[in-house]
Amino acid sequence: MNIKEIVINLCSYSDEQEWFEFKENWFEPEALGEYVSALSNAAAFHHKKQAYFVWGVNDETHEITGTTFNQYRDMNHEPYQNYLARNLSPSVNFSFEEEAFDGKRVVVLVIPAAEEIPTSFKEKRYIRIGSSKCNLKDYPKREIQLFKILDGREETIETKAAKYQELTFNKLFGYYGSKGIVLKKNTFEKNLGLRNDEGEYNLLAQLLSDDSHFPLRVSIFDGETKASNLFSVREFGNNCLLYTLDEVLRYGDVLNIIQADETNRVVERKEVPLFDNKAFREAIINAVLHNYWVGGNEPMISVFSNRIEILSRGSISPAQTMDGFFNGESIPVNDKLSEIFLQLHISEKSGRGVPKITETYGKNAFDFRENSIVVTIPFEKLNRNEKKTKDTIEEKTKGLNSHRTRILSEMRDNPNVTADELAKILSISKTAIENNIAFLKKNGYVERIGANKGGYWKILG
Repeated sequence: MNIKEIVINLCSYSDEQEWFEFKENWFEPEALGEYVSALSNAAAFHHKKQAYFVWGVNDETHEITGTTFNQYRDMNHEPYQNYLARNLSPSVNFSFEEEAFDGKRVVVLVIPAAEEIPTSFKEKRYIRIGSSKCNLKDYPKREIQLFKILDGREETIETKAAKYQELTFNKLFGYYGSKGIVLKKNTFEKNLGLRNDEGEYNLLAQLLSDDSHFPLRVSIFDGETKASNLFSVREFGNNCLLYTLDEVLRYGDVLNIIQADETNRVVERKEVPLFDNKAFREAIINAVLHNYWVGGNEPMISVFSNRIEILSRGSISPAQTMDGFFNGESIPVNDKLSEIFLQLHISEKSGRGVPKITETYGKNAFDFRENSIVVTIPFEKLNRNEKKTKDTIEEKTKGLNSHRTRILSEMRDNPNVTADELAKILSISKTAIENNIAFLKKNGYVERIGANKGGYWKILG
């Protein structure tokens, strides 16, 4: 156990989590026992193997300040550690560890997660709710959930074995490398938590492997309901989930047609996007991050003539409240996946995703169904009587030859399509493809976003 690495990792969080606590010199013998019970149960609740109570760190700034806390003190003529062990049930194999950071003393109480039944102190069971220590019996839903976890009835992406065990991770290494992070081949499986307790690859490993077997589909309808004609289906995957997510986010740029607002025009026309791209991005990331992957289904994205619906499976975490959800108090459904997203700066610890969506579209953008959550991103159309997506594309391509029309269609369905791939699809030479693309770019039909390798095509409105 490397205490320095543990403390540095805990300090990197912007807020205290329910499975660790920072103090500087605080000590109340009874309250500390209650904290041990609360943290042990919280660690189990969040599928952590251990919880931590740390002295010598400021709980607001997470600055290492040092401590004078004495873990060897007595309690009523009895060593405090004996007193603590005697009053915990079932027995908890906790330990006090000590380390110096640039001469500043830090003490860490390492607390194993509860097993089989919740941990109690003086016959009372406690749990962490946010940063508060609470009596578990006052939160029956959380108590029921905790018992399900402890008796193994609840599977997670970390505990459920992958359907496929012959997994490779070349793309995962490439993605981390693109972010300036080097994965070590001999430790990445352990560090990322890609195996369950039985040593099998878990569902998290499958999601991050070169072929996750979980595609993300974008279905485009030419009306306002699924009874309308299906215009097209774009499938992203089966790939490493991180790359699949990137592809869907890029496809959002393709869908987000820029409209020209000629109202009260004086000099320059105002360009208005079809929808707020930041809200769309947060909704997609949240759908992937909090999806109930254990159920075997991926998020679903449906584009209608007046809106986009982004559906994620499952519901909010049992540890979450509706007020907390809308206030951005992030409680991940998939803990380890959340840590990976944070490490790669795909999402943030600030929990601003939901507030960003509600700030733009209001709380009614969220629809909480029995087994899913749907976020609706409405379109802001300057002309509410404008033609539907299919008609708009046909109008725009009027006057183009068949090759250029087909290239535009392929680029819209697959923004990552290459000239080589287009040459095969259209059965013409690569030179002819490049000449046609040059025409489309020069005349404002398409724009290349990013480099030739790794970039994508954007259809201009």
